[in-house]
Amino acid sequence: MIFPSNRVRVMVATKPVDFRKGHDGLAALVRNELHKDPFTGTVFVFRSRKADRLKLIYWDGSGLVMAYKRLGEHTFTWPSVRDGLMTLGHAQFEALFVGLDWRRVRALETRAPHAVE
Repeated sequence: MIFPSNRVRVMVATKPVDFRKGHDGLAALVRNELHKDPFTGTVFVFRSRKADRLKLIYWDGSGLVMAYKRLGEHTFTWPSVRDGLMTLGHAQFEALFVGLDWRRVRALETRAPHAVE
C-alpha cells in the first residue's frame, strides 16, 4: 500500500460512518463532526457498521488520498463504538489494516545509547 511515512499521525473515528461518502464527504465529517483539519497530513480511518471494511483519507500535499479495504472472511478489530477519535501508532495501524488485533502491538522502549570507550 502507498502510505505516508511512519511519522504521520493516525486517528481512528470510533463511530461507524456511511460508506457511501467519498473524499469530500469524509473530509467534511472530519472538519464538522470530529473538529479536526483534514488537510494537515493526519491519516483519518473510518469503519463500516459491519466492521469488515475501512476507509482512510489523508492529505499528501497535493490532494486528498482515499483508500478502501474490505476483508474477505474476517472483521477488523475496532475500538469500542463511541463518539470521537483515538490515536494509533504506526505499527498498530499497520496491524489493523492487515486484519490483525492492533491492541496486541506494543511499542518497544527506546533507550539512549551508552558511550563506548
